[in-house]
Amino acid sequence: MQFEPLAEDALLLRFGDRIEPMLNDRVHAAVAALRELPSLECVPAYASVLLRFEPAAWQGDDATSAHQRVEEAARIALETAHASAGTGRIHEIPVCYGGSQGPDLHALAQHLGLSDEAVVARHAGADYRVAMLGFAPGFPYLLGLDPALAMPRRPDPRTRVPAGSVAIGGMQTGIYPTELPGGWHLIGRTPLRLFDANASEPSLLAAGDRVRFRAIDAEEFADLDAAQRR
Repeated sequence: MQFEPLAEDALLLRFGDRIEPMLNDRVHAAVAALRELPSLECVPAYASVLLRFEPAAWQGDDATSAHQRVEEAARIALETAHASAGTGRIHEIPVCYGGSQGPDLHALAQHLGLSDEAVVARHAGADYRVAMLGFAPGFPYLLGLDPALAMPRRPDPRTRVPAGSVAIGGMQTGIYPTELPGGWHLIGRTPLRLFDANASEPSLLAAGDRVRFRAIDAEEFADLDAAQRR
């Protein structure tokens, strides 16, 4: 566990430099332990937590810097708390796999030596955790992908990926919250709206939440999509 100064109002709490569930568990346990500290915002990533604070609120009368005070308080909170990573909220995400909604599904299945149906079954049969949000507002990086579905990113990224696209890139799966460029393989699409800047909680998913995908057909996709637009 290391603290690294990033700016006059920020520290990086680092647990490692790999993408793996054990390190991400420590990240979310740390966020749970530190969230009660005053004037401190925690932003989790795969293996680190960004700690943003108000320097004036942490500046003392002696020569101790705000950075030092935040680090000391964080170390005490982490050493004395018995926080766990928890389970987070559970979300069921309906996905229409393949066809026009998942144009890369068949090619990905062929590359992996699996049938389209087997890819869908493995992808929808896993439990995922939102390891972090990044790349774009509301984009969830999900841990829990079946290793048999790991696939290098596309050599020719798309300039436009439709909102709601469910994709695989490397050992990760994720969902494009809005229309964006991207180089992951598109295997399906959800009609759910993942990000709304005007909502009280703009992002449907939060770091630490749990996700399970449910396969739906084109008719149900159209019905749910219409409901979302009302």
